[in-house]
Amino acid sequence: MRKTLLVANWKMNGSLDLLSQMHEALLAKSYSGVGIAICPPFIFLPQTQNLFKDSQIAYGAQDVSDQDNGAYTGQISAKMLSQLACDYVIIGHSERRQYCGETDKIIAAKCQRALDAGLVPILCVGENATQKQNGETEAIVLSQVRSVVDSLTTEQLEKLVIAYEPIWAIGTGLAANPLDANKVHELIRKASLQTTRILYGGSANAENIREFLMQPNIDGALIGGAALKPEVFVQMINISEALCTKVY
Repeated sequence: MRKTLLVANWKMNGSLDLLSQMHEALLAKSYSGVGIAICPPFIFLPQTQNLFKDSQIAYGAQDVSDQDNGAYTGQISAKMLSQLACDYVIIGHSERRQYCGETDKIIAAKCQRALDAGLVPILCVGENATQKQNGETEAIVLSQVRSVVDSLTTEQLEKLVIAYEPIWAIGTGLAANPLDANKVHELIRKASLQTTRILYGGSANAENIREFLMQPNIDGALIGGAALKPEVFVQMINISEALCTKVY
């Protein structure tokens, strides 16, 4: 059974006040059919741990180093994140690939480090606008997926979460067509495992989340801007909870 998962990626946004508001909103009721996780900036992780440690809300980081330790100023290791009891870590987000020059090799190493430390990697893959227009979506996405999954054991694959985020849809308000997104998710599933949870990322919001989750191969969402508004994020959770879990 693939349990629906909604992950809030705050990116370089948020504050302690927002964290407090989110805590109050998320703990106002309990949820059983959907998994919930928030990924704030590194600096807020200790406070996140304190607020959510005894709750059903999971949390994680937005990135991790591909190294265990050493002279890597500004980087955070997977072992450090595990000391804060993080559940998840987002790896290979398109913004990291674009602005920080992260390659498939680096991303694969980060996933391995995360798994070794007991974290669940949320591997992000997706094509840009030019690649989409050139009909390269399948080749690009599968190449990004296989650069990671081909080096993992079956046991490690069972822990992996993959997020398909069409780059042209991120932060633009132009979400992918749910049927088209489902086709890409199906391709990803064939390259991974039937049990792998595959999330959609790319301008997901309260207005379109139902359409995405109604698709058989879409198991949740990696949410950006909408997850910065507690009332909207809770609305998305409530919609998802109503749809309950998927069975494979």
